[in-house]
Amino acid sequence: MSFKFGAHIPFVNLLRFTLEVFADGHSEIHYAPRPEHMNSFDVTHGGACMTLLDVVMATAARSVNQDMGVVTIEMKTSFMRPAKVTPGGRLTAKGRLMHRTKSMAFTEGTIYDEAGLACAHATGTFKYVNRAPDRTTEAGIVHPQISTD
Repeated sequence: MSFKFGAHIPFVNLLRFTLEVFADGHSEIHYAPRPEHMNSFDVTHGGACMTLLDVVMATAARSVNQDMGVVTIEMKTSFMRPAKVTPGGRLTAKGRLMHRTKSMAFTEGTIYDEAGLACAHATGTFKYVNRAPDRTTEAGIVHPQISTD
């Protein structure tokens, strides 16, 4: 059973990430890359992998206080092997909250291929932010607001 991300993230919706674990400083996201997400070597594009790592680390940070938002402060990524998938296959990303303070979260995340081999690993620092009330435009589009102060 998939969980809701707790925020409207159009890019995550476009990539069709599903949140499978979201509790106690841990998160897991599944991602089935499509042909348009591949690079010229026919493996998952590094930018898609970095987005997956960013989101899995952010959800691990948020899992201990799901009412808060987070913004990425910094992220370091290491690519260890190509993130290959068979047609219809998926990658699995696992995130972990390593340490937190009142305002900051220190996390790590790893992407695994279908064989369970690590493809990429990242560490990240996130700032906890309060969610402000949503803002609706004249066209009726709702834009969630966060305070980064």
